[in-house]
Amino acid sequence: MSSSRILVLNSGSSSVKYQLLDMADSSRLAMGLVERIGEETSRLKHTPLTGDGAERERTGPIADHEAALKAVAEELAADGLGLDSPELAAIGHRVVHGGLKFTEPTVIDDAVLAEIERLVPVAPLHNPANITGIRTARALRPDLPQVAVFDTAFHTTMPESAARYAIDVATADEHRVRRYGFHGTSHAYVSRATAKLLGKAPEDVNVIVLHLGNGASASAVRGGKCVDTSMGLTPLEGLVMGTRSGDLDPAVIFHLARVGGLSIDEIDTLLNKKSGLIGLCGDNDMREIRRRIDEGDEQARLAFDIYIHRLKKYIGGYYAVLGRVDAIAFTAGVGENAAPVREAAVAGLEELGLAVDGDLNGVRSDEPRLISPEYARVKVAVVPTDEELEIATQTYALAALAGKNS
Repeated sequence: MSSSRILVLNSGSSSVKYQLLDMADSSRLAMGLVERIGEETSRLKHTPLTGDGAERERTGPIADHEAALKAVAEELAADGLGLDSPELAAIGHRVVHGGLKFTEPTVIDDAVLAEIERLVPVAPLHNPANITGIRTARALRPDLPQVAVFDTAFHTTMPESAARYAIDVATADEHRVRRYGFHGTSHAYVSRATAKLLGKAPEDVNVIVLHLGNGASASAVRGGKCVDTSMGLTPLEGLVMGTRSGDLDPAVIFHLARVGGLSIDEIDTLLNKKSGLIGLCGDNDMREIRRRIDEGDEQARLAFDIYIHRLKKYIGGYYAVLGRVDAIAFTAGVGENAAPVREAAVAGLEELGLAVDGDLNGVRSDEPRLISPEYARVKVAVVPTDEELEIATQTYALAALAGKNS
């Protein structure tokens, strides 16, 4: 395929993140963010990664996603990277929920879009925005392959024993209640990058991936395939996160409704937006929490300890699921940058072959690296995630295949 550029779009309810990559060498040509779409105070921040690379910003009302993408196209055109370029091979869209049907990247047609819409009830906060971005991009470039890359796809290899909840099967099937998992593009990218760091093929490596950002998830990856992950029907299950509770006795919901008088919507907001670290100590920025701990703040210390306790439980649990672990990989904002989190998560797990070298752990770098001592039986790695590159790689491969078959 002579065209090698891929535009990656991540459409939120009021935002669009984008990157333009050249897959001939996996280089980035431009990136940016449109935020507060639909408001008077909309803002577009655009950074060309060729030439002087000076960031540009425009503010003012951007009415909808169509206007946002047209504004993005104008910024790219100003850099000679317009969406009408024959070098643009395809547009890749991040889609949060693909259910069980979409197990790999998929070229979008009307039937695919209809199926993504059918999944809105299980992803009401994310899929509608993803759909809007897809429709807008298809209208702008109807001649280009548009590819959906699903957050859930990497986790569809989980066995039923990991994916099923222990509830009535007929009820679960009727309402599509099962564990889907999220952050799949990150887990896929990081598990492969970790194998490369170890000098091995992905199929020869068992990895526990810890994606720790404001949203956080863990996965157990055996031979390149996910066999378990911490998020479930929604991104609420699992680890303690910035604003989400993670694992919780379901009866807490009944108790808050019956005794506390909270509505379903109020409980939803509580568990998704007012819990986790921000609910425990009023902060969801790990840097601020660590600063408060250094100043002797006991509430911040307790929040950190709860966060680490849950993390250790998942490390131990996934160690048991995998049987043999070759590496643990920390990634995303907290995982890549918070050395105290990495140190605390591994502390006391020496009997499992885990250890962190203090000096290596303290090094800041944008490169994948090992932070465990030479003698450690299980390697501990920091592997910066690159979801946009993963989406672009999958999109380019599928667009190339579609071109050969057309």
